Amino acid sequence: MIGNIQARRRMTTKPINLRAVRKAKVRAEKEKAAEANRAAFGRTKAEKLKAKIDKAKADAHVEGHKREPGREGE
Repeated sequence: MIGNIQARRRMTTKPINLRAVRKAKVRAEKEKAAEANRAAFGRTKAEKLKAKIDKAKADAHVEGHKREPGREGE
């Protein structure tokens, strides 16, 4: 009998709304996905153009330093 009374006293915490918890979890997941999208797609046109030009310059630089096939022993 005394154990039952003590158990009731410990159970006096505020009940939680499971629906609200689920909704908060979904909102957090959506925000995480949105953050990833902002990082991947959130660049201005000028930033995209600059990245494209920088990549083209780097590719040209690497291409210019490649060896020609068949000219190894010269």
